[in-house]
Formats: sequence, C-alpha cells, structure tokens
Amino acid sequence: MSHLHGRMGNLLALLAVVALVGCQIAPRGVDTGPAHRLPPVFQTVPRELSKVTLPEYVIEPPDILTIEGIHIVPRPPYRLKTLDVISVEASGVLPEEPIAGLYSVEPGGMVNLGNPYGSVRVAGLTIDEARAAIVKQLTEFVNEPEATVALSQLAASQQIFGQFLVANDGNVTLGSYGSVYVVGKTRAQAKSAIESHLSQFLEAPEISLDVFAYNSKVYYVVLQGAGLGDGVFRFPSTGNETVLDAISQIQGLEQVSSKKIWISRPSRGGRPPQVMPVDWFAITEEAGVQTNYQVLPGDRVFIAEDKLIAWDTKISKFTAPLERMIGFTLLGTGTATRLSGRVLRGGGNPLNQGF
Repeated sequence: MSHLHGRMGNLLALLAVVALVGCQIAPRGVDTGPAHRLPPVFQTVPRELSKVTLPEYVIEPPDILTIEGIHIVPRPPYRLKTLDVISVEASGVLPEEPIAGLYSVEPGGMVNLGNPYGSVRVAGLTIDEARAAIVKQLTEFVNEPEATVALSQLAASQQIFGQFLVANDGNVTLGSYGSVYVVGKTRAQAKSAIESHLSQFLEAPEISLDVFAYNSKVYYVVLQGAGLGDGVFRFPSTGNETVLDAISQIQGLEQVSSKKIWISRPSRGGRPPQVMPVDWFAITEEAGVQTNYQVLPGDRVFIAEDKLIAWDTKISKFTAPLERMIGFTLLGTGTATRLSGRVLRGGGNPLNQGF
C-alpha cells in the first residue's frame, strides 16, 4: 500500500508540473501580449472613444415593430362594422333628450341612441344609409327630424396600433388587412411596403413605424468552463457595447476563467474570421481603450479557461475512480482484519490485539 501511495504521489506531482508549464490557450495566430504590441490591422477597429455607427437597420425575425396608423380612411363606399364609432347630431328631437355625440356600433350591429329613441341597426350600411335609418327611427317619436352622421373612428384602425412581431416567414400581420413581407427591408422601406399594401383598402394610408425590440441582431459571450461545461450567453446588440459592457452583462469573470480574452468576428465571402485579443488588465486597471473594442452584431466575446483549474479538473476525473477503488480496498481490508483472529473465535476486543 505504501508503494501504491508513492506512485500516486509521483503521478500527481508530474501532472502538476505539466499543468504549470503547459501550452497557453489562445487562438492560432493571436498575439495575447499588451495592447501596444497589437498588429497594425487592429488599429482601425472601432473601440471605446472611437465608436462607429452601424449601417441602417435591416428588419429580420424575430424583431418586434411598433406600427401606428396616422391616416386610416377607408375607400368609399365604406360600410359600417361592429366597434366602429360614428358621430351623430340630430335636430327636431325632444329638448330634454338631445342627440349629439359619439356612438359606438355595438355587437349585433346596433347603435343605441338612448331613451326613448332606442337602437338602430347600422352595421353593413354606408354613412348615408345609416343617416336615413336613424332619421326613420326618430320619426316614430318626433316630427320631421334631421340628422347628420359622420364616421369618427374605425374599428380596423385599432388593429394598426401597437407592437407587431416579424414572424419566421418574414411577414408582419396587420389584423384584418392581411400580412406584409418586411424581412430584408429598412424601416423606411418597410413603412412604404405596408402603406402600399394598405392602399388596397384605404385612401392614401399613412403609418409610423419603428423597431420596438432589436431581437435579430445579437452578440455572444462564450465562457470556457475548465472542463465543467462551457457557457454561452446571448445579448441583443444596440451598437454601443464594448468588451467591458459585454462582460459586465455576465457579472464579470468566473473563478474558472483566465484573463485571456478575445473577440472573434465573422467574415463574409469565405474569408477567415477576424480574431482580436483583449488586454483585460489594461482595460480594467489602467482604463485603457486600445483593446476595449466596440462589439458588433454577430461577435463572439471568448473568455478562456484557467489552465491550472482545467488541469485540476482533468486530474480529478482521472484520479476519482482510482481513489474510490483504493477507498473500497482499504475499507474491505480493514473490515476483514477486524473480523479475523480472536473476533472470529469469540475473543476480546480487536482494538487491543496489537496488530
């Protein structure tokens, strides 16, 4: 047993030495030294105090748009619908029961004019037809009444106000007006497309459009886990974040993390990604801005693991089964020893047997 313990001690010592002199974690071709040794190509990359504005925003799923109808007037002849609101003013009616104000088309298509006039069905009628129906209703109570009727508010206009999700098929649904394809368009282009679509139903429609939630443009913080599982965190990109902002989103570095950090930026056209090392000490201790890069949509902020902790995890995975085997062996040997000798023959206390 002492020989086995000696070999285990030598093995652990050897693995500790390898861990201390092991190779450094860094992407191939990346300089992890101080900021002043960065390759010249990184000097033009936007960073703190020299940020750039992003290109005009392009809408993609699952962005959420804010759309509000500014000028929503139906094409004539418009027929009234439930929940439309009309303005009614009548003359020649009872002085104690005037009719003047806004009246909603209730479920069932009726407009309630109050006592004693009752309700009139107007759903499906044009404005002129609704005026004639109201006058006919009033003649049952007064002589020669007159009325003016105007459309005050459309029920459909309520469906063009609020937040609208861009679905995975690229369309935004506008209620009873159908859907409009907006993916790949800027805000101005999407506004024009929606207004063009609404012109099938409305006269010279006008809307306002903005992006409520920028869900499609994100960046990632990847936290290497030193053999305990890597963490990937996804955050929306507003175009103003730096490396320090990104790491603050995960409440700083973990115990398993090293100070080796870099940004991996995807490239188009089959070109290799751009990998930019970060000097964490310069950013935090010296307020250096040289490597506090501006984080752009699609960037991966990679935080490497602490090599010593990673090696300790690997050693633990290797030695844990051996430790359990040795523990079981020692337990079995001790139990067999205590049950041997005088204990089996009914003798005295095995603790006093001198073994």
